[in-house]
Amino acid sequence: MGTDPQQAAGKPAAKRQFRIWRGDETGGDLKDYTVEVNEGEVVLDVIHRLQATEAPDLACRWNCKAGKCGSCSMEINGKPRLGCMTRMSTFEESETVTVTPLRTFPVIRDLVTDVSFNYEKARETPAFAPPADVAPGDYRMQQVDVERSQEFRKCIECFLCQNVCHVIRDHDENKPAFSGPRFFIRAAELDMHPLDARTDRREYAQSDMGLGFCNITKCCTEVCPEHIKITDNGIIPMKERVVDRRYDPLVWLGNKIFRRGQVPQTSATSGHSSGAVTSGGAHGGAHAHGGGSHAGGVHSHAGGSHDSAAERQAQQGVNWHREVPHPTAPAVDANGKLPLTELTFNKAAAPSPFGDDVTFPLPPEHLNFAHPQQDEPKH
Repeated sequence: MGTDPQQAAGKPAAKRQFRIWRGDETGGDLKDYTVEVNEGEVVLDVIHRLQATEAPDLACRWNCKAGKCGSCSMEINGKPRLGCMTRMSTFEESETVTVTPLRTFPVIRDLVTDVSFNYEKARETPAFAPPADVAPGDYRMQQVDVERSQEFRKCIECFLCQNVCHVIRDHDENKPAFSGPRFFIRAAELDMHPLDARTDRREYAQSDMGLGFCNITKCCTEVCPEHIKITDNGIIPMKERVVDRRYDPLVWLGNKIFRRGQVPQTSATSGHSSGAVTSGGAHGGAHAHGGGSHAGGVHSHAGGSHDSAAERQAQQGVNWHREVPHPTAPAVDANGKLPLTELTFNKAAAPSPFGDDVTFPLPPEHLNFAHPQQDEPKH
């Protein structure tokens, strides 16, 4: 097995204090361990040593031990990290290292959590739609387009971003209507893809994936082990595209003039699918079989697919049996008058999140594409 790490380092292994959460779905507690740590080891090495010595029943999920599979996600001293990428040298020798499971997802046992929520959301996200008039071997893309979407394909699905997203973490009731940052960048990647034939990515992200719930705190970007600019390069551009289509005053006025403003005109909400669900006056669950009815608004759980089989499958649990929410009544002030936002937009809205002290246009660096390596030191 090669040279012993202890001999290679030239000094004896140090005793370090660990506190690891032990338990299952019924409950548990933190348990203290004293374990040897050699120079150059990572937290996952220590967990393996504990399994081989003091705690053979300690459950921990792992696979590649190279930071590429995302399996060993855990919280180390309260911060979501990969166990195989967290070196022991980053902690003080007198520091107790606390290891706990991901807090957002249900515990199965010890450090293993049930992350099936994320796979449910992956099934809901519409897949890449190749162009009908181009054969697979004839696909051609500009290099700049390859680089732009390639960043998001670095995702190893460790779900650390999903774990820190407070919309999922702190509000379990949001899970049915919120996909989370991992799938927002999936939608952004496909929306930016020049060969993707679907044109409703941004509308689907807003109406079905819950993009509007995200308030871009950038906590997902901070914990990403692949250093993907999730917020700057994925979520914010998607939000800007949604705003351009749904909240621009000129677009709103055009919709009103041409009588298109009653129902958002997206394939995810159009009534062309034979299996679409309509929202009636009492949380309607009836099916629109004519393909052209807009009675109370139309919602497609399969993201606007014209495949009736896909629609039926979506109604059987893939999309959590969501119903279309009733329209929100516009808020009025003490004098019974509508605020300016209610006169401008086609739905109830809050004041600008930028505040009143921001001048427009914003600086280009606040809006434009942020390169993944822009924060690396220049040599």
